[in-house]
Amino acid sequence: MLSPGPPTAAGEPDEEVLFDGHPKLVPSLGALVLAVLTLGLWLIPLWWSSRSRHFRLTTRRVVVETGILNKRLEQVDLYRVSDYTVVRPLSQRIMGTGNLILRTLDQTSPNVAISSIQTDVVALYERIRAATEVEKRKRGVRVMDME
Repeated sequence: MLSPGPPTAAGEPDEEVLFDGHPKLVPSLGALVLAVLTLGLWLIPLWWSSRSRHFRLTTRRVVVETGILNKRLEQVDLYRVSDYTVVRPLSQRIMGTGNLILRTLDQTSPNVAISSIQTDVVALYERIRAATEVEKRKRGVRVMDME
C-alpha cells in the first residue's frame, strides 16, 4: 500500500501554497503621496495596517489572519467559493498591487477580500479558480443558480 507524500508547508498532503504574505506597505499611489507629504509619518499607520493582515491561499483553503495584538483567524475551504472579482485600480496597478474578492457560501465569511497584495492578481485568480473546481469535483459539490 502506498502512503501519501509528506505534508507540504500548508499542512496537508498535495496542498500547494499559492500566496502567503501581507498586504504591501505602500499599496497605492495615494498612500505614497501621503507618505511623502507627511515626511514618512504616514508610514506608521500604513505599517500597522499592513502587518495586521496576513493571507495564505492554498489549493484547498483561504486563511486570513487579522490583528496585531489580538489575533483572529478565518478559514474558508475553496469548495465553498462561488464567485471571484479582481479589482486593480490605476493607483494600485502603478504600485504593482491588486485585490481579489471571493464570494463564498460560508455563513460567517460571505465575502473574503484579499487586498493590496503585490503579486500578479490575475494569475492568482486563475490558479484559485482552477483549484476551486478541483476541490468541488473531489467533494462532489455542485452550485446551482436559482432564479
